[in-house]
Amino acid sequence: MRPVDVGGETDARLVRRAREGDRDAYERLVRRYLKTAYAVALAELGDQRDAEDAVQDSFITALERLDDCRDPAAFAGWLRRIVRNRARSVRRRERVRETESLASAISASSKRDPGGDLERSEIRRQLETALRTLTEVQRRVVLMHDLEGYRHREIAVELDIPEGTVRSHLFFARRALRTQLGDAGHRGHDDG
Repeated sequence: MRPVDVGGETDARLVRRAREGDRDAYERLVRRYLKTAYAVALAELGDQRDAEDAVQDSFITALERLDDCRDPAAFAGWLRRIVRNRARSVRRRERVRETESLASAISASSKRDPGGDLERSEIRRQLETALRTLTEVQRRVVLMHDLEGYRHREIAVELDIPEGTVRSHLFFARRALRTQLGDAGHRGHDDG
């Protein structure tokens, strides 16, 4: 059954009005589909807080891409696809977050092989070399997140880039660093 608000306007009419800049029309679409969007996100994620985040991000994305909705009468289906995709992105983000951070990996590495100042100096040199292989923005993101403790949103604001882009840079930076540090660690062991 299609949700209907008190005004009774069709989705197509509300979408057209929202495209023309009518904020009230978009707010009505949000109110109309908020519960449905939440149900879709919750079904995908199973976590209330993550579902709420996914829904909020989905409505922002829908507003930004409203012109991409080819059939305004099919707004509900189009929005559900956005919510599902966003929820899947949140799930992937959570998996990345569950992997060990750069700082904990470095800490664990130095605890496993206590070789004193010389070894820590070598690890620091390898890390600095690996960091130089990253793009400037990747380097800033990984340092802000893993060493300074910034959250994704804070980094996004600080660097003036979308939060999803921050997550992407962090993921690829960590992967590159693990590759570089892994290679450096193997070379060091092969020499000795």
